[in-house]
Amino acid sequence: MPQKAQSPAPRAPALSRRRLIGAAGAAGATGLALGGTTGALAHAATEDDPPPALSSVGSTRVAFRGTHQCGITTPLQAHGVLAAFDLAPGTGRKQTAALLRRWSDTAERLMSTGGTEGAPDGPASGVALDAGPCSLSVTFGFGRGLFARTGLTDRMPDALRPLPRFTADALDPERSDGDLWVQIGADDSLVAFHALRVLRAETGDAARLRWQMTGFNRTPGATARPMTPRNLMGQVDGTNNPKPSEEDFDRRIFVPDGGEPDWMAGGSYAVVRRIRMLLDSWDGTPVDQQEQVIGRRKSDGAPLSGGPRATEHTDPDLDARDSSGAPAIAGDAHVRVAAPATNGGAAMLRRAFSFHDGLLEDGSPDAGLLFVAWQADPLTGFVPVQRKLDSGDALSAFIRHEASGLFAVPGGPAKGEYVGQRLLEG
Repeated sequence: MPQKAQSPAPRAPALSRRRLIGAAGAAGATGLALGGTTGALAHAATEDDPPPALSSVGSTRVAFRGTHQCGITTPLQAHGVLAAFDLAPGTGRKQTAALLRRWSDTAERLMSTGGTEGAPDGPASGVALDAGPCSLSVTFGFGRGLFARTGLTDRMPDALRPLPRFTADALDPERSDGDLWVQIGADDSLVAFHALRVLRAETGDAARLRWQMTGFNRTPGATARPMTPRNLMGQVDGTNNPKPSEEDFDRRIFVPDGGEPDWMAGGSYAVVRRIRMLLDSWDGTPVDQQEQVIGRRKSDGAPLSGGPRATEHTDPDLDARDSSGAPAIAGDAHVRVAAPATNGGAAMLRRAFSFHDGLLEDGSPDAGLLFVAWQADPLTGFVPVQRKLDSGDALSAFIRHEASGLFAVPGGPAKGEYVGQRLLEG
């Protein structure tokens, strides 16, 4: 049957950027099939429109300069990259200083712009070209090897001497230690990836990558309200972290002015551990037994000593008893063994990322925690706590420490300085 003739369609109004974006979303794959002509028309219709403002996630900037380096008290980002580099043969003090100046300049620029400047920042893949800073932070630290290679062994901090071996350690030396350490955090994975790519390009022949680890956390805004993150065991993790508002926070976490050595003033020490979780064994353990291992309820992180009205932030009562007279928090529960009250007040700021690197040969997940702990002195922070955990922590049956590193992280650079300048030119 012949179709009824149709009147000419009215001329479409000019597309604004907002209407174009809405139309493109509605068109879906059909719009993509129209090819280059539609793209050219869209560009012509919108090239004079102002770009839309970035959302809060994309626009958030972290300061590179300050008393302390960023990435220590910076709110934990959704994506993290940890990497260690070894200085190349022939790289001495002068070449190391030049590298750290390049790295500092690049980190400051990237933290200010994210990927929006594109090509001037090294590899021109454009992977982060449309993104803002996204809370990008870049932190630099020094391992023991740097001091020997630069002829500065007399200026190496005493706190940087090797960590003791613990009985539960199964450390891979190829994924441990390193002369230079870099911590990258961002709320966008492409921005974090781009930052590492650019920094690697800036190393030139001065250093080579020793190891790299990539992690993640919950994305900001994923929960109805800000919450303490959970680890891959499903446990609320970080409740008892020291808080910057506490009177003794700086004393526990940062090297004071006048401390030893002087170039570490405002700095901190980072202990880095790759801790694989035996998730198949853990997930096969009944929840009530998991709670006994940790000493907290899994649902909300409240201590088992607090009763039904306890919350995550209720202080654990290590003397409390249950109805049978047994300790409400078991003697080998993680929260008891790690508590400052049972470790002479030792404390550290834990700022970790989860990781998942596929499956092992036996089919179990290669997943766990990229543990990063900050303290003014690891010999009074990490070491006594880990010794206590090593001797009787119920959680030890479900984890494996597979890599380790200790790094001196100097204070933040002042205007015109690069990170580590007070060491390398002092």
